[in-house]
Amino acid sequence: YQREVDNAVQFGYDKGILHQRPTVVNLQSDIDHPTQSMADLCKIKDYFGGLENLKGKKLTMSWAYSPSYGKPLSVAQGMIGLMTRLGMDITLAHPKGYDLLPNVNELAAKQAKKSGGNFRITHDMKEAFQGADIVCPKSWASFGVMEQRRDLLHACDQAGLDALEKECLVENQQHIDWEYTAEIAALTSNALYMHPLPADVTGLNCDHGEVTKEIFDANLYDTYTQASFKPVVITAMIFLSKINNPVQKLTEIMNSNLNRLS
Repeated sequence: YQREVDNAVQFGYDKGILHQRPTVVNLQSDIDHPTQSMADLCKIKDYFGGLENLKGKKLTMSWAYSPSYGKPLSVAQGMIGLMTRLGMDITLAHPKGYDLLPNVNELAAKQAKKSGGNFRITHDMKEAFQGADIVCPKSWASFGVMEQRRDLLHACDQAGLDALEKECLVENQQHIDWEYTAEIAALTSNALYMHPLPADVTGLNCDHGEVTKEIFDANLYDTYTQASFKPVVITAMIFLSKINNPVQKLTEIMNSNLNRLS
């Protein structure tokens, strides 16, 4: 669908229907969440003092339990799709059956090798967090389940959708122990905790969730500053698409005496 939108916009511009080529920013798709992963990178860069300090850092992107089984895969896919380009040691952790898109995993492995980093997949949560410098425990749905939902929706099979829903909730419940707790956090190297928000927080907005309230509350500064980078990323994407020489233009703006809007 996202590609169809992009093609329609380009067609309109090429035919003279649109007097200018509108900027289209991918705010989230089935495959990727580029504004989120770029905001994540901004936070990580800021936290560790520069991109040059990220090589060899251990980042764990882990599935975590949520009462809702059907969360998008794009956050996890965006994370491994971007961070493997930076020479980092990336671990993707999830229970068996909660796979991401195969081509995204293949891309991550190829990029990690090219950048001098590492990419691996494990189904052991405790082992995945061992010695991690950065962690992002986040729920997502199984790629296989999403394929089944797509086929049932196309077939207008409501009974099949209801049956799949019950099946997925039962399966999801089997992994309620995949929660980021103080015990798991103690396995890390005093890791930076990240989450795209909103999180499912045990004892706050659900009985059992992705992270305990203790851990979530202790990391509010980092998750909020992580979130604050997203509008900056979106603005930068629009700016870069509209300005022929963005560095020169930005320098001119910064050196001007114009008052900033408050």
